[in-house]
Amino acid sequence: MSNKKNTRVNIPAIGEEKRGEQGHIGYLLRQAHAAQRIRMEKALAQLAITLPQFSVLTMLVAYPGASGADLAKLSLLTPQTMSVILSNLEKAKLITRHPNKEHGRIQLIDMTSEGLALLAQCKLIAESVEKELLDGITPDEEGIVRRWLVDVAKGHKAL
Repeated sequence: MSNKKNTRVNIPAIGEEKRGEQGHIGYLLRQAHAAQRIRMEKALAQLAITLPQFSVLTMLVAYPGASGADLAKLSLLTPQTMSVILSNLEKAKLITRHPNKEHGRIQLIDMTSEGLALLAQCKLIAESVEKELLDGITPDEEGIVRRWLVDVAKGHKAL
């Protein structure tokens, strides 16, 4: 017979105790980010695309002519991770890459028609997930949240 006491910790559910409104704001932000990422990953899985791949395709359309390094910065990924993502997108025939005539090491990245079609489908899914995320808050409240998130990312004191 063991003398060990039951050492299981009763972890509170999301929204309770330190995982709720009395929790540290940084933790709550990370918790919300993780929950939203999981929702998006599950939703995009039906199209066999990852969230980082969706992000890269979105940034390619928004910022034509962006390099792999630019895309890494925009997508908040490392250059090494971006290289793998671009290789996979190229293998899937969603993008093409060719050397920049002025800078041989820099590759220009273009969307293919297949990539554009997939991105359109992804955007419909993303809009649905984001609509659900914003359900229950007013447009004014959404504006406050958006400004606060940008201010946090910029390192400024929000509001």
